[in-house]
Amino acid sequence: MLVLMDSHHSKKDLKGVIAKIESLGYRAHTIPGAQSTAVGITGNQGAIDPLVFENLPGVKEAIPVSKPYKLSGRDFKHGETRIPLDGLRRAVGAGNFTVIAGPCAVESEKQMLRIARAVKKAGAHMLRGGAFKPRTSPYAFHGLDEEGLRILAKAREETGLPVVTEAVDPRSLDLVCKYADVIQIGARNMQNYALLRLAGGIDRPVLLKRGMSATMDEWLMSAEYILAEGNSRVMLCERGIRTFATHTRNTLDLNVIPAVRKLSHLPVLVDPSHGTGLRDKVAPLARAAAAVGAQGIIIEVHDRPEEALSDGPQALLPSEFSKLVSQLRAMGKVLGYRLG
Repeated sequence: MLVLMDSHHSKKDLKGVIAKIESLGYRAHTIPGAQSTAVGITGNQGAIDPLVFENLPGVKEAIPVSKPYKLSGRDFKHGETRIPLDGLRRAVGAGNFTVIAGPCAVESEKQMLRIARAVKKAGAHMLRGGAFKPRTSPYAFHGLDEEGLRILAKAREETGLPVVTEAVDPRSLDLVCKYADVIQIGARNMQNYALLRLAGGIDRPVLLKRGMSATMDEWLMSAEYILAEGNSRVMLCERGIRTFATHTRNTLDLNVIPAVRKLSHLPVLVDPSHGTGLRDKVAPLARAAAAVGAQGIIIEVHDRPEEALSDGPQALLPSEFSKLVSQLRAMGKVLGYRLG
């Protein structure tokens, strides 16, 4: 339920509404607006009688919310969420197109610094790189652990690029929070509800990737776990789903971008690297993502992809990435987004 306060409500009125919600065993979420304030209610197992709140001082209206994803849906917030980041003079969402780039995995300090300098020069806004790598095979490269995080921090210090990297369990979440600016929850953990709850209690933005077999509603409900714990800085990321197709690694579902933006106020990014798995498909799908309304991309870039310890075949060369950024910048003049 969403309780709308009237434009002349007092602080005492608002506190009274919050106290009433909490007295019923529910959670109150204050949502400031341009004209007035709303209070969202979560934790109820069934319908709530609107009259419980409409008779309280300062309340204009109480509106039932039909969608199970309350905090991530537009019933609770009609505008676009804007997520500012330390070290970034721009925000994710709200008319900006954010470019995140870097290698799939941190392999060494030299490798990471080379690529970080290259993506910075090409126009990337943030740096990606995995220190913890959940892999299908137990024999594959699984990352450098905390040493990889230290290398990412050094790359940030040199380039000024905020760092995005993945946490895979509670231990790695604690470590990643010490070093990174944005915590990535990967596709394999999209429905790891214990990890999502922990991510909801941290003071870092979260990039939530869609699971490879997840519906849009399941994806939004996973975001709800994070939001319900108090972390409002959530970005969604489409990274391809599993289908019967064999011509690409996954099927990048660009249909979901306008669909999820219609239902949710959260910024939506696209990962065309994992979505296709093939270098020659990444740039076309990145451009297509911008065209259908994505608010950013996360791209894998490697200057020596034939030597990469993870996902070399889908990594763009720095020269290819630079060309793509120039194309996206030109597209922004037509589509109305700011790439910088």
